[in-house]
Amino acid sequence: MSELLKIFIKSMLVDNVILVQYLALCPFMGMTSDTGKASGMGIATSFVIVLAVAVTYPFYYFVMVPLHLEFLQTLMFILIIAALVQLVEFYLKKSAPALYSAMGVYLALITTNCAVLASTLNCISKNYNYIESLVYSAGMAGGFLLSMVIMSGVRERIKIAPIPAFLKGKPILFIAAGLLSLSFLGFSGLIK
Repeated sequence: MSELLKIFIKSMLVDNVILVQYLALCPFMGMTSDTGKASGMGIATSFVIVLAVAVTYPFYYFVMVPLHLEFLQTLMFILIIAALVQLVEFYLKKSAPALYSAMGVYLALITTNCAVLASTLNCISKNYNYIESLVYSAGMAGGFLLSMVIMSGVRERIKIAPIPAFLKGKPILFIAAGLLSLSFLGFSGLIK
């Protein structure tokens, strides 16, 4: 198996950003009530994750490192991510107004989505080169989208399932999320 494929599978399944690293739980719980909204949010966030890594990686190595400003990486990355989210927001407002209105406040929250920031910081901390960083971010984005779509499917099944009254609502949602997380932890021995 090539190294790039290992990085992709590891970031998508083994180190899944939501179900293993427990990041980005706000959109995971808030946007998965409908498969359309979940996939829209997943695609928008995935696009931002890949774009953020594509922009922050060269910015870090060609601007911040030569100027010895590495200590500002979190601040600078958040600013770059915020600008990228604004571009996605403008695009969705023009091209998909229904999705834009359905996503509501969650679209603006992509700016502070820890999955996006984690992808940029992980690429640097793992010492990946640019291509490896892009593959890692694509895998992480795919894992985010996969988690969102799986959870939306689970929630649609929960709506029609006979659930005891004391588990309806958030309790069954957290139980389902925990079971999904447990299933993804089964991938931990897949790639070292």
